[in-house]
Amino acid sequence: MPASPDRGAAINWFKYAAPARFYPLAGKAVIWFGVAAALLGVVGLVIGFLVAPTDAQQGDAYRIIFLHVPAAWLSMVIYVAMAFWAGVGLVFNTRLASMLARALAPTGALMTFIALWTGALWGKPTWGTWWVWDARLTSELILLFLYLGFLSLHASIDDERRADRATAVLALVGVVNVPIIYFSVQWWNTLHQGASVSLSSAPSIATPMLAGMLIMSAAVWCYCIAVVLARVRLIILERERHTAWVARELNTHEATPSGRPGFPSTGASS
Repeated sequence: MPASPDRGAAINWFKYAAPARFYPLAGKAVIWFGVAAALLGVVGLVIGFLVAPTDAQQGDAYRIIFLHVPAAWLSMVIYVAMAFWAGVGLVFNTRLASMLARALAPTGALMTFIALWTGALWGKPTWGTWWVWDARLTSELILLFLYLGFLSLHASIDDERRADRATAVLALVGVVNVPIIYFSVQWWNTLHQGASVSLSSAPSIATPMLAGMLIMSAAVWCYCIAVVLARVRLIILERERHTAWVARELNTHEATPSGRPGFPSTGASS
């Protein structure tokens, strides 16, 4: 009896859950998102530093928001995505989901570090100090520790599947910190200013400032997606190195070394 169209569509929907099928798709997407990140980044920086007006209260020091705000947003979004894929890998025992969670962690840690670093640069002329134990700053610092703990725990366990399960539990427990970061300025009396962009009210900043910040946010989104996809391709090569399709891919790369982005120059045995 032939399979119904609905059944066939459902099977096709999940076909990229296999690392062998996801790998080439990710390779194509890396290029597109990388190019988009570069173009959007140039446009956003031009608007942010050349078009947007000087702030009446903070002067030109406010321009750090064009990097600080996107990095802060992505630090939280990436952690939620990491916890989601780690949970999917834990519940359904899917290899690719755990690989995606592992690939997201370094980029999330980088975004969190950039958010803290640029926040300190912004805080010095605004508050007169590099750091205060503010509710949002402290919870963002805890987020960095969660990322580093995820990476350290995974590296400390030799068995990949055990490491995936252990880090998934840590990621799921730590996700409670994300709403604390987001709502901290509403829940506590904090030095950190409130949100300039909200879904429930009109933006409180000038249109060129808002445009530059949103374009830079899109650029950082595209950059993070490109980097994560490139990293997950390397993780796939490392963890699937004993399979026949990886051997074929590596042999193809050795025959045409400049033909595929993201390949290591040697095998993936390390």
